[in-house]
Parts: sequence; C-alpha cells; structure tokens
Amino acid sequence: MIRCRSVTKTYRQGTRTVEALRGLDLDIPQGEFAAIMGQSGSGKSTLLHLLSSLDRPDSGTIEIADQHIETLTESQATLFRRRQIGIVFQQFNLIPTLTALENVELPGLLAGEPLSKLRTRAEELLALLGLSDRATHRPDALSGGEQQRVAIARAMLFSPPVLFADEPSGNLDSANASKLWALLQTLVRDAAGAMTIVMVTHEPAAAAYAKSVHVLADGRLTHTFATEGLDATGVAARYQECVRKA
Repeated sequence: MIRCRSVTKTYRQGTRTVEALRGLDLDIPQGEFAAIMGQSGSGKSTLLHLLSSLDRPDSGTIEIADQHIETLTESQATLFRRRQIGIVFQQFNLIPTLTALENVELPGLLAGEPLSKLRTRAEELLALLGLSDRATHRPDALSGGEQQRVAIARAMLFSPPVLFADEPSGNLDSANASKLWALLQTLVRDAAGAMTIVMVTHEPAAAAYAKSVHVLADGRLTHTFATEGLDATGVAARYQECVRKA
C-alpha cells in the first residue's frame, strides 16, 4: 500500500540547511495499522506531510495505492488527497458554525457532490462512530473526544484506502485518547484489509494499538518491530532500545 524509496527532503532555516529526511525507505502493507515514532527532529512529521501529498520530496519515490505521488501536479495531488487519503490532525479543524453532520459533509460539498448522497454517507459514518445523537450539535457542544471522532468521520467521507493521523490524541485526556486508539484499531480490523492507517505518535501507549512500529532517527528509518504481545510498557522498552541502537 505504501512504499518509499530513497526519499530525501531538505529545508532552509535562515542560513542553516536541515536534512529532514535522508534517503528514507519504508514499506507498510495494505490493511495494516502502523505507528511512526521518533524523537523531535527525527523527520516523522515531514514524512507524514510527504505521504499525505501536502509536500514533495527533493528526491526519491513515494508510492501509495499504486500511484507515484511525487510526480503529481498540484491539482492532481488535490484530487488524490480528496479520494485516496484521509487526514486526521491533532487540531480537530472543525468549522465552529457547522453541526457535526455538516462538518462531515463539507469536503463532499466542496467537491461538488450532491447533498442527498453526502447526507446518507455522513449519517452512516456518525452512526459507525457512535455519534448519531450528536449529529446536530456544533463543535462547542461536543467533548474533545467527540470532536476528534467527527474529524475522523470527515476524513472517511470518500472511503479512502489510507488514513493518516498526526498525533491525533494530542488534545485529548487519557481516557478519550485510549478510546480513540482503540477506535482506529477497530476501523482497520473491520475494514478487512480495505483500510490502512498510519499514525505519527510519540506515545508508546498509542503505538501499542498498532500492529507495527516504524522508528525514525535523523531522517532515516532505523528499526521496525511488531507490537504483538507488547503492552505500552513493552513498546516503550523496545522503542528506547531502538533509539539507543540508532
């Protein structure tokens, strides 16, 4: 589903050159829930922006759902994101004047889809995420956990095969964070191979819900390990071991 080969990305910060990614290689199979971890400055946020086609690599290839996204024009990338990728951010990014239902429908309206079709799909997604009774509420009447679930429903409007989550529990308390991680795990399982989720996180407790953890250091993928049989403490220990060996 996701394949990166020799991906590089360099930024300029004043007079300083920052090599965010240095020939990174990455493979994530279809239907997997994968976590990307790394210390500050490791390149994980840069990688997620490239995978989401929000930015382009300086060199290398990025293949998602059989599409080389590094070759896309700006307009092609916009269409690709709309249909093939869902993105969930730490900030919920909901429109405060719209209801939960309207927030979910919004990307479809911007794409010119008929409201009748969007309404049915949005209602299905809110029901799936346990928010049917909150459909007519605006964001300020929703809890943080409910707002993030609305954001997930919005990201799933077009049934994208890939969902990217950038520190999705960063604005949630521990109880709602655990519910969110379990929800992502359930979405992958219930999709039976039709959905791949990639989550950037610094929390071992979050990564423990994923099937695999990919560890970045200095712009390169240094280790990958499976989480089977590991709880949050076990993931933390494995991660720290990877960091020491990087």
